[in-house]
Amino acid sequence: MKDNFSAQAFSYAQFRPVYPPELYESLLKLIKSKNVAWDCGCGNGQVAGSLATYFTEIIATDISVRQIEHAIQKPNIQYRLLPAEKTNIADNSVDLITVAQAIHWFNIDEFYEEVRRVSHNGTILALWCYNLLEITSEVDKIIHHLYNQVLGDQYWDPERKLIEKQYKTIPFPFDEILLPNFQIETSWNLDQLIGYLNSWSAVQHYIRKNNTNPIDALIEQFKTAWGAEKFHKVTFPIYTRVGKVRA
Repeated sequence: MKDNFSAQAFSYAQFRPVYPPELYESLLKLIKSKNVAWDCGCGNGQVAGSLATYFTEIIATDISVRQIEHAIQKPNIQYRLLPAEKTNIADNSVDLITVAQAIHWFNIDEFYEEVRRVSHNGTILALWCYNLLEITSEVDKIIHHLYNQVLGDQYWDPERKLIEKQYKTIPFPFDEILLPNFQIETSWNLDQLIGYLNSWSAVQHYIRKNNTNPIDALIEQFKTAWGAEKFHKVTFPIYTRVGKVRA
């Protein structure tokens, strides 16, 4: 599993978008007991923090020390520095497993074996991701130019293709459950957008290779496209794969 986010752990925690409560509510309707949830590839603990309201115990795992250092803290969240594919979670002990914007970095087959080990009959596995944000047509053009032309395949890891295909192409050998469509909706100023773009792994790859930030050359274009409005509505479509695990 690659660790692409330790270097920008602070900006990741500060600028990554927040998932809508409707997503969690849909998942909670699918499970009978709320004793233990495992948030795998937890990053800054956003999902773990939301689930902590509903579960007795949250186990949140990641391979990045710095991500966990910046993670949300709650009394019933246990952060553990562990890979997705091999954990110390007890057999048949987990009611809900969540993986938000992370499974494309895993060895998926090995992770699924671990999922089966820690699950009981009825455990729910929920994967989700989001791709490019939508703001205004003019701002979106610059974001797409940065994503496709400036960064492109040279700086984006090949695993990113799984997100571009909305996780539809990943294997999913579980009893699949279709959820409604969800999206993240928020309001950002231009500084928040730039902060989010700087959290992209491909931007960090570019900086390490070229000793310069590719976003700097686009700042004036972003300012012009942003216009006089201080805040704009920002939307991220969410794509889900959810299923019941038969342990």
